[in-house]
Amino acid sequence: MKKIVTLLSSLLFSIFVFTNANSAGDEEAIKKLSSFKKTGIDVVADVIDQNTKYRANIEKNILPNIKMPQGFKIEIFAVAPDARHMAVSRNKGTVWIGTRKTRVWQATDRDMDNIADTVEQFAPTVNFDIPNGPCYSADGHLYIAERNRVLWFPAAEYFMESPDTVAIPIIDQGDLIPVEEESYNHTARVCAIGPKDNKLYVSLGQPFNVAGPDKYPLYDQVGIGGMIRFNRFPGKLEREVVAIGIRNSVGHAFNPKDGTLWFTDNQVDGMGDETPPGELNKACALGSKVWYGHPYTGGGEVRTNEYKDKAIPKEYADNYCKPQVEMIAHAADLGMMFYTGKMFPKKYHNAIFSAQHGSWNAIKPRGARVMVTYLDRKGNAKKTEPFAEGWMTEMGTYLGRPVDVQQYVDGSLLVSDDKAGVIYRITYDSPA
Repeated sequence: MKKIVTLLSSLLFSIFVFTNANSAGDEEAIKKLSSFKKTGIDVVADVIDQNTKYRANIEKNILPNIKMPQGFKIEIFAVAPDARHMAVSRNKGTVWIGTRKTRVWQATDRDMDNIADTVEQFAPTVNFDIPNGPCYSADGHLYIAERNRVLWFPAAEYFMESPDTVAIPIIDQGDLIPVEEESYNHTARVCAIGPKDNKLYVSLGQPFNVAGPDKYPLYDQVGIGGMIRFNRFPGKLEREVVAIGIRNSVGHAFNPKDGTLWFTDNQVDGMGDETPPGELNKACALGSKVWYGHPYTGGGEVRTNEYKDKAIPKEYADNYCKPQVEMIAHAADLGMMFYTGKMFPKKYHNAIFSAQHGSWNAIKPRGARVMVTYLDRKGNAKKTEPFAEGWMTEMGTYLGRPVDVQQYVDGSLLVSDDKAGVIYRITYDSPA
């Protein structure tokens, strides 16, 4: 039976891969935008109505179910269809929201009451291709990591009211990964700026359930199933692979106290409901030799069915970095962040908040919650527990699917939900 499940799993994920995918087809527009020229494209940005019966239904049917520690409150920050990863601006109370489709949203709190007043399509003259991963730098630059491109928006706050926005490729369409390796599975990229080297870090999920031996060493060389870094301004790219052996990371962040890189990882399907565990990882070092287990392990140190009889190569075994936290199996741990605000109680300072999207195939549903991981004095994980849960009913129906967590300008916590299509805002008010 196990062999049949493994075979079906392999076949299922094999058909997810396709080659020679079309590019975004906006080369001429990008060329003009990069040169500060108007595109001449006649387009009207989509605008999402924020005061609808739909919003009222979310407030009535979902919010009352969310359970958090005493003193915390949840409300809707913005309605944003297919909301995925987020980047928060410095000056305008704007949150850029990626999707796994073709839209990037900008949700703006115009009257500064900490609730978005408008949600509009960002840069509508750019043809985005799975723009899941926006990230924002301390000096005001927006980056968006797509399926196979990375774009730089050097003045996103300034140009956000215009359909034409300065957009400059840091990595051109088709150059992030080899075009023949493009897939529609595990293509939700995320990015972050390194605090020590000021470089852009992008994770590259590999497209299979378990990548076959024929994919190596190519994947290790280009960073597929790993993470890469490169200069975030045009010029010499200096692309480097900084981690390998990662199945599909869709969340990473740097610890502001010591500059260490942490990331979540989604683990192998088809091995049973309760195995292998999901992961929260801390990089042991940054380099192309540091290995995190895939494809020989499916999560934690659980060997995959496909590789269980194969010896782990010495160059992998000698550079293995085990996870800091083993999460429950198949909860789909995605976006994460370190809390640096002053709104929440002191116990949460520098804690990691992370989102569990929930399983797509576990017989017993799980996940659909926000977790918190506390660190010890040495900067290692000491305890992980649920922080906000209730997006799943007792019958196992998902009311919502949390994707990302980010800190808003007032120190509150934003949580994106791509099922409900909203951004939640969690605040704290000390109990009387």
